[in-house]
Amino acid sequence: MRFFFLISAFLIAMASGQSQNVKILEEFTNLPIAGAAIYNASKSRSTTSDIDGVANLSRFLADELIFIEHLLYKSGSYITSDISNRTIYLKPKIEGLDEIVVSASKFQQSKRDIPQKIININAKAIGFSNPQTSADLLENSGNVFVQKSQMGGGSPMIRGLSANRLLMTVDGVRMNNAIFRGGNLQNVISIDPFTIQNTEVTLGAGSVVYGSDAIGGVMSFYTKTPQLSYSDSLYFKGSVVGRYATANKEKTGHIDLNFGLKKWAFFTSVSYTDFDDLRMGNHGPIDYIRSEYVQTSEGVDRIVANDDPLIQIPTGYDQINLLQKIRYEPKQDWSFDLGLYYTTTSEYSRYDRLLRYKNGTLRSAEWNYGPQRWFMGNLQVTKLSSNSNLYDKIQSTVAYQNFQESRMDRDFGKTERHIKEEAVDALSFNLDLEKQFGKRTEFFYGLEYIYNQVISGGMQENIQTGTSVPTVSRYPNGSDWQSMAAYTSLKFKPNQKFVFQTGIRYNHVIVHADFTENNAYLKLPYTATRINTGAFTGTAGVNWNPNQTLGIRLNTSSAFRAPNIDDLGKVFDSEPGAVVVPNDNLKPEYAYGLELGVKLNFENVFILDMATYYTHLDNTLVRRDFTLNGASEIMYDGELSTVQAIQNAAESRIYGVEVGMHVNFTKALKLKSYYNIIGGEEEGNNGEKKPLRHAAPQFGATHLIWQNEKFQVDGFVRYNAALSYNQLAPSEQSKDYIYALDASGNPYAPSWYTVNLRTQYEFSDAISLTASLENITDQRYKPYSSGIAAPGRNFIVALKYTL
Repeated sequence: MRFFFLISAFLIAMASGQSQNVKILEEFTNLPIAGAAIYNASKSRSTTSDIDGVANLSRFLADELIFIEHLLYKSGSYITSDISNRTIYLKPKIEGLDEIVVSASKFQQSKRDIPQKIININAKAIGFSNPQTSADLLENSGNVFVQKSQMGGGSPMIRGLSANRLLMTVDGVRMNNAIFRGGNLQNVISIDPFTIQNTEVTLGAGSVVYGSDAIGGVMSFYTKTPQLSYSDSLYFKGSVVGRYATANKEKTGHIDLNFGLKKWAFFTSVSYTDFDDLRMGNHGPIDYIRSEYVQTSEGVDRIVANDDPLIQIPTGYDQINLLQKIRYEPKQDWSFDLGLYYTTTSEYSRYDRLLRYKNGTLRSAEWNYGPQRWFMGNLQVTKLSSNSNLYDKIQSTVAYQNFQESRMDRDFGKTERHIKEEAVDALSFNLDLEKQFGKRTEFFYGLEYIYNQVISGGMQENIQTGTSVPTVSRYPNGSDWQSMAAYTSLKFKPNQKFVFQTGIRYNHVIVHADFTENNAYLKLPYTATRINTGAFTGTAGVNWNPNQTLGIRLNTSSAFRAPNIDDLGKVFDSEPGAVVVPNDNLKPEYAYGLELGVKLNFENVFILDMATYYTHLDNTLVRRDFTLNGASEIMYDGELSTVQAIQNAAESRIYGVEVGMHVNFTKALKLKSYYNIIGGEEEGNNGEKKPLRHAAPQFGATHLIWQNEKFQVDGFVRYNAALSYNQLAPSEQSKDYIYALDASGNPYAPSWYTVNLRTQYEFSDAISLTASLENITDQRYKPYSSGIAAPGRNFIVALKYTL
């Protein structure tokens, strides 16, 4: 690690000085505009803005007329003396800033150059959609399906893949860790939507740039950047938001402050949210009704009738998010960014587990997640221009993360509470570089190192005596996971109509797990295991825009996911009567994908964006029946349970179609519509074919939007097709407690729709009001595989005051 810190120190030591600058931002969102051309009337002098929207004006005369122009923004003319050391704002054209992306190479590129489909959600869109969590933010994109096992959650599904087959990054730092599981994940709720400046969702593999886990897609969250003053006067900006929602009686408060000096800037954000129990809709399957629940008083469990069966008890929780960022720009081309992130939830219930019955009685008296905590500190050093033969742009990132989570469950009428506690310490280093060869070729390359250590413990507590004894932990305590990688990527653009991109990455993963502590309970035939494996992945794609109307993109890729500690060494009850045990015979799973996209743009009035894709997943890691010391059943938590383990026991085929339509009837009135069709199957080593667990039903949304300078209205419908019993994966067929029942008494996922209205009014530059009425017809529904019913009719109001 010393080598990586020396590199960062070397980059810091090279910085000095400051020049006469202008800062160019997008109006409304304050996003920096990179690549804006600045020139005088004769075009004898010119420059361009960098990744942070900053351009040096020293080459121009003091009172010279200059022009600022960008493909995506309305042009303007200025006098240099009027804008020196100031910030100017450009108005976007119709398609806006979603044409600029960062996630494809770690440096800004035009979206038109990328052969993959990338969804971009900026701060203005986030503010209007007003999501309660970042899971809801992703769901609003139109191409991400979100499953929820409880209100304190949200597990994204992209193109038939989910959980640890999708990668999440925050400000370029990988959030996936060694215990990200193959089931549903809740970590995305740790990201505060109030702090997000921009979110990019890459649909499809991203392993060349991001390594293991980026099989189905990459969700890249970029938090707000502290804004400098670029003058001798202080630049100050702040905002305060208050929000209330009726379906779960949400009470949210948020404040952020920005202090900008000439070279230093500070951004502070605090958010607090309190959710009560969630109310479901009034019209829908009766199977979702919460008619009774367990109440414990003085150590005695009893089942009580729910006074309001539409209220899902218990589902409430609260959460706090803190962010502190510091930015230092010693000169135009250098920036140093320090970010400190902390979030924690209260204890909250795993609601779907509280719906299970055993012998006609609710099985669990309690099943809770402990506080989900996440801390990250990262330092990023960026230099955006250089005369080096090795690079034009360079970015170095060092990060430390700490994840904490726990689980507590107790059967009805039992005094023993089972507790599992986990923590992960994660260190990472990234070095990313870009070099341009002439006007046609750009070369990206980089290095990455990641180290994760897992701390895990288990205990059994008697709720009457308060005594506890150690028991088997969820993961092997002290295990570690390491990844080392190098990648290269090439972009060749012979003209404005054609772009070819290709890349390759080598990743080496080392996993070590010591089962000495757990062998006191499990009696494994080994005390330690080690995985030492490497993988090559590659991608190649073209983006061809022969004219302003037609755009075609074609992309092929390979991706992989190396086994992690969750795959290798987990011990947990996967379902009633089953227990998952460690398996030391695992290999990486590989994905091979093909994507074809077509975009038709008729004079920016009618835009149709279509894509079809196919993914073949080989050596798929799946949960299957297993034996432990020759036994197919063992006693676990006092119950005889079938032994299962994660195994390379299948291959999967996934295919689908995505269609997006955008119609600009007038400058003020627009129609947007999205639809997703996903299919596929999983074939076991025995040749048996089964439906995919994370292949969501067909889903989509249609929005009719009207907007003027101060008022915006969005009336929209969200809809979801049904999945019959035979279309459910076997693991879902066994969860009759979360699904509706068909005429034969079998579980299935019914179709559903919601009608919604969202509005925003800006009283002034300082005050805005956002109000939504969601699920107007009060439908009772559950998104596919969700254990909790979605909100019923829900009125949400948020007031924002900007200083």
